[in-house]
Amino acid sequence: MPDIVSYAPTYLFWAAVAYFVGSIPFGLILARVMGLGNLRDIGSGNIGATNVLRTGSKKAAALTLLFDGGKGAAVVLIAKANTAPDAVQLAAFFVMVGHCFPVWLKFRGGKGVATFLGVLYALAWPVGIAACLTWLATAAIFRFSSLAALVAAASAIVWCHVSGVPTIYMLCIFLNALIFWRHAGNIRRLFAGTESKIGK
Repeated sequence: MPDIVSYAPTYLFWAAVAYFVGSIPFGLILARVMGLGNLRDIGSGNIGATNVLRTGSKKAAALTLLFDGGKGAAVVLIAKANTAPDAVQLAAFFVMVGHCFPVWLKFRGGKGVATFLGVLYALAWPVGIAACLTWLATAAIFRFSSLAALVAAASAIVWCHVSGVPTIYMLCIFLNALIFWRHAGNIRRLFAGTESKIGK
């Protein structure tokens, strides 16, 4: 117990920093800066790269993907260079929470996939690359961004074992739970056959 108490300020600091960085809504910002309108009024109203693509701007979607993934990776890499492994994993979790539930957007954020992949890459790059390739393969075959996201997220748990990185196994489970929760509507539409395909 004394150790937990003594480390509490460190945990709180990294959780707060990660949440703040994660909550930066790059998709929303880029759409406005590039004159694409209010992302909340387009498509699903989501702030992620998939919905940014519905504006018709591939450049904006690519930048959103890059920045959303980049903020996850940046938080983890900075934490890894400055604090203990358990605080790093806490930062990894809260950068995802920040992206999905930003306080200044009334807790209506993105679904966390790009940020998740960035976090994975920074924590264990073989796992991150494998998960990215899983997303690409699933998207190419089935043409559903949401399905690709779910399969990639779930595969990360497998890739942790294959790559010999069991230390982030539990973190991947928690982040999977968050991603599946955020995709609840997509899952219902996939089963109902009404989910939109990539490019439509």
